[in-house]
Amino acid sequence: MKQNNVLKFTLLAALLLLASCGGGSTKNETQSETVKQNVKIEEVRLTPVDQLSTFTATVEANTVNNIAPAIGGRRIRSIHVDVGNLVGKGQTLVTMDAANYSQQETQLATLKRDYERYRELYEVGGVSKQQLDQLKAQLDVAQSALNTLDENTRLTSPISGVVTARNYDPGDVTAAMPILTIENINPVKVIVHVSESFYNQVVKGMPVHVQVDALANEVFEGKVSLIHPTINPGSHTFPVEIEVNNNDLRLRPGMFSRVTINFGSYDRPLVPDMAVLKQTGSNDRYVFVEKDGIAIYTLIQLGSRIEDKYEIISGLSAGDRVIVQGHTGLIDGAEVQVVD
Repeated sequence: MKQNNVLKFTLLAALLLLASCGGGSTKNETQSETVKQNVKIEEVRLTPVDQLSTFTATVEANTVNNIAPAIGGRRIRSIHVDVGNLVGKGQTLVTMDAANYSQQETQLATLKRDYERYRELYEVGGVSKQQLDQLKAQLDVAQSALNTLDENTRLTSPISGVVTARNYDPGDVTAAMPILTIENINPVKVIVHVSESFYNQVVKGMPVHVQVDALANEVFEGKVSLIHPTINPGSHTFPVEIEVNNNDLRLRPGMFSRVTINFGSYDRPLVPDMAVLKQTGSNDRYVFVEKDGIAIYTLIQLGSRIEDKYEIISGLSAGDRVIVQGHTGLIDGAEVQVVD
């Protein structure tokens, strides 16, 4: 009987011990599940943000002229300039062989003498009005031919600019290539291709910033000079020409440039860069928004970076409480505790 009592007592103690251990484990698990992660938040506010878009382009001459005679196959007597020389409008650049010019000049002089003689005869009735008019027509044709030969014997520059190419030497006979190329590089122009979504926002004369890599990203002021009226159906862009003053001639055709256009200012949400996270395995960006003590996973679309903040194009609204610290290890729906 005494042994039975001892056995009952032992079994009872074992059951109490198991119950005690089991209850303690459940309590610890419950406490672990209810631990909240401390976070810091920042409320989203709308801020005016300049809508800047940057385009790459190549600097071009404002005007390009190829200097060549209208009549091919003529011999060059002298070239008065070389590559890199600055030239003025109307300056003589090339002198061609003048043999044809001399012949035409002699013929014109003869026709002028004949015309004067015919006019005197007409006044005394020696020739008819028709004969006089015929000779006058020949004289006019000869004068026009001489003018054409003059233009093609003494080649002048139609613009002020710089010589950028020379394809012949004195004594050569001209062929398909121009003798010289003259480019007007003050001002220069830059042509960018802008998305059609901005078509109604680009206006002639609007200011533009141009940076050139070759000049240590120095900023030059330009303005929209021409907006092309058609949109490319493949790229859905339209060309915009930008004029840039180049008084000191430091900008040269061929330089790589970056063009920044301001399409106006809009109120946008801004969030600190440390709040923005990158989705593993993709290029998605997201933040955690705190609402009623819960962390909510929120996809966002980034705009420009402004100092230590990002412009948010979509995903957030004014008043949203974005978690800026303590989001390490957070998952969607986790309970959080906001701390100062």
